[in-house]
Amino acid sequence: MDYYGFYTGKIFDAYEYLGAHVTERGVIFRTFAPGASRISLIGEFNSWQEQDMAKVYDGNFWECYVEGALCGMMYKYRIYDRNGNCTEHCDPYGFGMELRPGFASLVRKREYQFQDEKWMQQRSDCRNKPLNIYEVHFGSFRKPSDMPQDWYTYEEMAEILIPYLLENGYNYLEIMPLNEYPCDESWGYQSTGFFSPTSRYGTNNQLKAFVDACHQNKIGVIMDFVPVHFAVDGYGLAHYDGSALYEYPHTAVGVSEWGSCNFMHSRGEVRSFLQSAADYWLSEFHMDGLRMDAISRAIYWQGAPERGVNYNGVSFLREMNQGLKLRHPSAILAAEDSTAFGGVTRAVSEGGLGFDYKWDMGWMNDTLNYFRTAPCYRSDNYHKLTFSMMYFYDDRFLLPLSHDEVVHGKATIMQKMSGEYEDKFPQARAFYMYMYAHTGKKLNFMGNEIGQLREWDEKREQDWNLLDYPVHQSFHHFITDLNHIYMEHSALWEKDYDTDGFKWLDCHQEEKCIYAFERFSSKEHLVALFNFSDKEQKDYHLLIPGVKQLKLLISSGKGIYGEDGGQKIKELKEKEGEFVFHLDPYEARYYLAAEA
Repeated sequence: MDYYGFYTGKIFDAYEYLGAHVTERGVIFRTFAPGASRISLIGEFNSWQEQDMAKVYDGNFWECYVEGALCGMMYKYRIYDRNGNCTEHCDPYGFGMELRPGFASLVRKREYQFQDEKWMQQRSDCRNKPLNIYEVHFGSFRKPSDMPQDWYTYEEMAEILIPYLLENGYNYLEIMPLNEYPCDESWGYQSTGFFSPTSRYGTNNQLKAFVDACHQNKIGVIMDFVPVHFAVDGYGLAHYDGSALYEYPHTAVGVSEWGSCNFMHSRGEVRSFLQSAADYWLSEFHMDGLRMDAISRAIYWQGAPERGVNYNGVSFLREMNQGLKLRHPSAILAAEDSTAFGGVTRAVSEGGLGFDYKWDMGWMNDTLNYFRTAPCYRSDNYHKLTFSMMYFYDDRFLLPLSHDEVVHGKATIMQKMSGEYEDKFPQARAFYMYMYAHTGKKLNFMGNEIGQLREWDEKREQDWNLLDYPVHQSFHHFITDLNHIYMEHSALWEKDYDTDGFKWLDCHQEEKCIYAFERFSSKEHLVALFNFSDKEQKDYHLLIPGVKQLKLLISSGKGIYGEDGGQKIKELKEKEGEFVFHLDPYEARYYLAAEA
């Protein structure tokens, strides 16, 4: 290993040296612990009896070779601080861990042979392609039983999830963190094993087989990655060698809002650790991208702009992203960031942070707040839906309806729609048509597509029995059709980030709550029309310059996906270059335009 590179934060493959590595006759164990006075190795191979590790290189690295140690065996490091106090730790670079509440690391052999060469050669960051992401929590999409701790394995989920994604029109899967973590309720965001796939669902090779199967079915896989904080559990990274090795020594900036430890990004050893973890998932598991969690907490001290920019955190993000893109040019790096920090998706060479996409939290909040508002008040909030295009080209935005929006008293997406039960479905159909016509890539959390009414709970599978009810079945049918239309029509994605890909036709119908805009690609021209009021809008005149004819592509109106039949879609009429529309309450439409 390049030790100087490790200390200066330039390493992306520290896992090739540190951790447990299987050799022909045994296993060599290495860890980095400059503050330790003594480290012993205990495990199944030595009957959990202490076996001293030796200092190597500059005395900050510790090493031990165990002949006869086998793949699958458990082990721990018993670390003594400068005062002789002893704490047992899992391996920070361990490639596997036992299921909680145990915390022993597992020896794993890196031997899986992928069969996805064609996918890896052809994949891209989807900038000019459709990107329709289905976000899942692996353990609660489907469950084998009602037991909270009963989960399908990685391989079993491949048989369940892949056909569902293909049928429903999603081309990418985003999985909430699969690194090892102790508390089910943290969903993986408070990690103890940054190189260990969670044993809840199986082994390293089983996860690799899952990703391989996705690729062979032309489905990309993005994983949540947490480079900002880690779990406080005493056997993890916290005070690993008796000192603040990974975290800040002061709680004022060292403890996050979630009670976890903040990484100290100014330390080169920490940068090398996190960069190597990110590269590990992309290289070893063929992940097609990483969604970086809580990036604002690296940009600003404690995520608060008023506390100032954390320049060490910013430089870490830049160098990590630049290095990852050099190694994996076609992988997707997405930032969860709700701040106005500039250049998140600008290239590092141009002064940016180097992400491919940034979650558009402003769009999400404004749009959901608009649809929470009773229709009689939407005129006053009309421009909540036009504001996003005022800043959209500042970054490459992705439109997220993630797990965060359907938990902790926030209500599900369907519940957020204003009004009584029967009013929510037509509004949700129109809402999703607005989302899919808007510029930017798409992300939808599991259950949203069936009109889930119960907030997500990691202990239970989604309420698939809702599909026994016609109104939910019809809504699911609608979302599936909308997904396939999105995937098939280039106007909805080819020019997401080009200013000539979008044009307002009408954004000043405040009283009627009507919106109209155009989307363009090199092959087609699409017109999107929305009535977000609870009133029928008759004889709405719209001038569409240069367009001779419109062909209806999809409508959210009753009679197609509605629960109570209803009227047929009213025909439009051409009148001296203008088009005249009759729109039902909460109706949205897409048209393909034929130009004169």
